[in-house]
Amino acid sequence: MTIMTRRAAVTIQDLAGEGIMLAAGGRAILLQVANRGVGHGVADHSDFAYRAVDRLRTTMTYIYAVVYGTDEERAAVIRMVNKAHAKVRSDDYNAFDPQLQLWVAATLYESAVTLYERVFGTLDDANADALYREYAILGTALQVPDGLWPRDRAEFAAYWKQQIDGAEVDAKVRAVSRDLFHPVRAPFLIRANLPAYRWLTTGLLPERLRQQFELPWNERDQRRFDRVMTLASWVYPRIPRAIRHAPRSVYLWDMRRRLRSRGSLAA
Repeated sequence: MTIMTRRAAVTIQDLAGEGIMLAAGGRAILLQVANRGVGHGVADHSDFAYRAVDRLRTTMTYIYAVVYGTDEERAAVIRMVNKAHAKVRSDDYNAFDPQLQLWVAATLYESAVTLYERVFGTLDDANADALYREYAILGTALQVPDGLWPRDRAEFAAYWKQQIDGAEVDAKVRAVSRDLFHPVRAPFLIRANLPAYRWLTTGLLPERLRQQFELPWNERDQRRFDRVMTLASWVYPRIPRAIRHAPRSVYLWDMRRRLRSRGSLAA
């Protein structure tokens, strides 16, 4: 007789802390810039090519502070992001636009859940609904009003499809993707792993955006990608949780060190 055990509910604290979520970072960034407003704002005001590591640190620090930080830490990281956004304005872009912030938060949620389910298996509806409601905090912590976050997963799916179907990637935005995967300044270890990271990011993207970003992909790539995901789903969950969550611990330690020594999160 086989005894079935019920998997414990997955919370945002469980999911966001998984180190493998870093693998979804490139996907989230490309999805974000596929929105014309975000993409042109980043192209005009960002410097991925020179500060790739700092950009990653800022994004991960924001996520970890919002999900795991104290009220004071959360307020500090929000001030940091708002200060950076205050400089990012143009005729067709405003970093404080709640619709653009909604899209950014949506890509963080959808990318994280997509990768999590590839590795750990599909969440049941009740757990997926609860997790979806929790993830609203990534948007509402900044400029997204509570009522703007789609009320449930069905409404979110409709919003997501509309955004993906309407995405238009032009040459300006493709240049951002090239900077992301070919930074001018980055530690050797990061540069050495960028080809594999670019390939993984390409595999995680929706097909339509893969084509618009002009990222090469064929049937052989897809077979290899499926094998890698299958292997990851067998190996990664068996790694001790403390090791899987080590990146979160490192980023939180770094954030707290900066706040203690400098009183700010400035690089």
